[in-house]
Amino acid sequence: MFNKILIANRGEIAIRVIRACKELGIKTVAVHSDVDSESLHVKLADESICIGSAPSAHSYLNIKAIISAAEVTDSSAIHPGYGFLSENAEFAEICGNCGITFIGPSPQSMRLMGDKISARQTVTKAGVPILPGTTEGVKSADEAKKIAAEIGYPVIIKATAGGGGRGMKVVHSPASLPNAFATARAEAQSGFGNPDVYIEKFCERPRHVEIQIMADKHGNVIHLGERDCSIQRRHQKLIEEAPCPVLTADLRKRMGDCAVAAAKAVDYSSVGTIEFLLDQDKNFYFMEMNTRVQVEHPVTEMVTGVDIIQEQIRIAAGQPLRYKQSDIKIKGHAIECRINAEDPEKFTPCPGKIDGYHPPGGLGVRVDSGVYDQYKVLPHYDSMIGKLIVHADTREEAIRRMSRALDEYIIDGIKTTIPFHQKIMKSREFIEGDVDTGFLERVIL
Repeated sequence: MFNKILIANRGEIAIRVIRACKELGIKTVAVHSDVDSESLHVKLADESICIGSAPSAHSYLNIKAIISAAEVTDSSAIHPGYGFLSENAEFAEICGNCGITFIGPSPQSMRLMGDKISARQTVTKAGVPILPGTTEGVKSADEAKKIAAEIGYPVIIKATAGGGGRGMKVVHSPASLPNAFATARAEAQSGFGNPDVYIEKFCERPRHVEIQIMADKHGNVIHLGERDCSIQRRHQKLIEEAPCPVLTADLRKRMGDCAVAAAKAVDYSSVGTIEFLLDQDKNFYFMEMNTRVQVEHPVTEMVTGVDIIQEQIRIAAGQPLRYKQSDIKIKGHAIECRINAEDPEKFTPCPGKIDGYHPPGGLGVRVDSGVYDQYKVLPHYDSMIGKLIVHADTREEAIRRMSRALDEYIIDGIKTTIPFHQKIMKSREFIEGDVDTGFLERVIL
């Protein structure tokens, strides 16, 4: 096992990793920008080191500074969390070249699954279903028109290196395709440095269902069931739950088997997530793989009892999985609400000083957060300031528990999305489980 791990991240995920390390008896190093020195992850780590100025490019994305910090603190491994450098194959490669273990998959696996085209090609060979569309990049609007006519409208154009909704355009007719194609390529170039796009059939009113997997370096791969992440705004997840309200045991097994097959196809080792679209007829299609720990991993931890971060660290240290597939049992229901420092109606960032803070508690309530009373939420980074997770025996009880916990959650001095989540928990459609990725635009907003 590692002696010391440097966490190349900040906020709640850095704290989550620090807690896992402490329980494993591993010392921790926090990195921070010059404006982030009062953050909670800095206070909780055994050591801390400043790696640059406020802009992420000068600090949390500064590979040279992070590697130097690991070397001067004698850290034997780096945990990237999520976001920032977590899916950067070059960073993982540099860590290896410097004799530092990157806690994540191999650079090769990251590259194969990081590019949407190669990912579609790979999983297709493994027998995983994908939506009708291209398995090569589309270079011109004329080519795009021909492909769209063959698979039928509506179609969706996606950046091959994309994510988060950038470089993604839904097209309902031939007339609107040329402009959408040009816009998607421009956004892909701007956001990812790669203009390549592909086209697939647009799945209307799907659920976003993802399967958590764990794979060690000895060829063992299992899944931990699914999460329903359909409550989204502009492709950004806001609420997640496990298990998915509409999945049967048979469908869960088939999706889980496909997720395991996809991971094995790229010789994957670490924790990761295979994301699927589930249509109204319960057909599922591979969307992408996230080669890192997910923001929403706590709901899976709550229903399985597996500490995903600790397992990720054990895997990176070369240890075999401690679980077989038959060991994984789904117990009860869990829901996670992402608490953002944002206007709950406009969803615009609201940085500032927290002047009064009281997290909820009680049986089955978990708060993963990096803030405290008098903490200053900075404008330089992501607006998510915490995650509220609840667990109960049934989905109905979990919704009531979440409503109660949200009512208890006090964050004064700034606006947060707590009122938004309170509204969702009282929505008839959400209570009945009648949701899809267009739920917010259709019902709430």
